[in-house]
Formats: sequence, C-alpha cells, structure tokens
Amino acid sequence: MDTIKNDMKKYWSQRAEKFSLLRQREFASEKHEQWLAELDRYLPPGRKLDILDIGTGTGFLAFLLAERGHHVTGIDLTPDMIMKAKKIAGRLELSADFFVMDAEKPDFSPASFDAIVTRKLTWALPNLPLAYQTWHKLLRPGGILVNFDADYCREKPAAVPSHHAHQDVSTGLMQEYERMKNVLRPCQKPRPQWDTELLLQAGFSNIAIDNGIWQRIYAKIDEFYDPTPGFAVSATA
Repeated sequence: MDTIKNDMKKYWSQRAEKFSLLRQREFASEKHEQWLAELDRYLPPGRKLDILDIGTGTGFLAFLLAERGHHVTGIDLTPDMIMKAKKIAGRLELSADFFVMDAEKPDFSPASFDAIVTRKLTWALPNLPLAYQTWHKLLRPGGILVNFDADYCREKPAAVPSHHAHQDVSTGLMQEYERMKNVLRPCQKPRPQWDTELLLQAGFSNIAIDNGIWQRIYAKIDEFYDPTPGFAVSATA
C-alpha cells in the first residue's frame, strides 16, 4: 500500500496552497468556536495536555488546541502541508511542533501523549487496524483518542450546493480523489461500526460514536460545507 500513500502525498501537495487558505479562513470564522466546542466534549478541563494531532494538514486543530495552552504536536505525510503549518504558526504566534510522519507509524516513544486528535484522515489510511494499535501505544493510561471523520470511501454521489468545501478543486484532482477512494474501499468495512471493532481489538475502552457532529458543524451551507454525513469516535486507552 505504499503506492496509495505516495499518491495521497502527491494529491495533497497539489491541493496544499488552496487548502491552506481555506483552513485559515475557517480558523477566522465561526467554525473556530464550533470546533473548539466539539473538542471540549472530550478533553478534560483545567489541564494542559500533551496532544498529538495526526494528519494535521496545515494545522487547524493544532492551532485551536495550542490557543488553549496545550502542548501540541502535529504530524502529516505531506511535506508541503507541514511547511505551511509552520508558517501559519508563526503568523498566528502560536506554539506547536510540526513534523512530516506517517500516520500509521508515528515516530514517538510509547505513552508520550495524553490525547490524540485527528480530523478527516482515517478514511485515507490503507491500514487503519495498524494505526489504531499504534495510537493506543502512544497514549498514556487513560488517554483520549478523538477521531472526526466520515465514511468517504462509501459516500454516494449527490447533488451538492455551489458553495462547499471542494468548490475550488479541479476536475482532474476530483477524478484522482475518486480513484483513490476506489483503491481504498476494499480495505475497509462500513464506518463507524468498523471503528468500534478495531478500537476494541487495539485495547481501547469507553468507545462512543457521535453521529450528531455533522449537523452541528455543517448546519449552514458555506465554503466549509461538507455534504458527507460525518461522525466522531472517542475512546480511552
């Protein structure tokens, strides 16, 4: 599956510039407080945590958490994304560490983090069972995993409004997106039911699925709108 990872890296490298601008506008919008509210549902209050943001992209979740005073590390497979995250961190004057790493095998010592967060990443991993097993080892006992995602490999073609998150993506890149989903689909079972199964196998407990996040975050059709119903999966190491 190294081929699909290289394809993903190339795809996101081509999207990095416009993606970065979109995420910066999202950070400055009402979505800033909406996503903070979602994170607050899971992270313990009153503590400064060591948090790993996996698939950080250009750092959206990492910056929200750094703003709260947490020590945040963001990793992404795509060097162009990490480069932009570092530049945005300087512009926002927020402290976070960013590294180019494979989400399925991050290079950190066991029990390094109090929490792991990830947004719209796990659909793109060719070996999600391995990822969950590795992430469990990276968490300290009682640590929290929060995964915001959707079953993108099984999303059904539907009419979308003119204003949505992919409106500026070229036809060629959209075709590549669909091709990669076709490659990944046979590796996955329907989600988030499959996530529950995998998390239990990896040693997690207190697994909870929230299918309401999509309605809360995307109640309004705007440039950030995602037409694919999403979910949040949380679990304890």
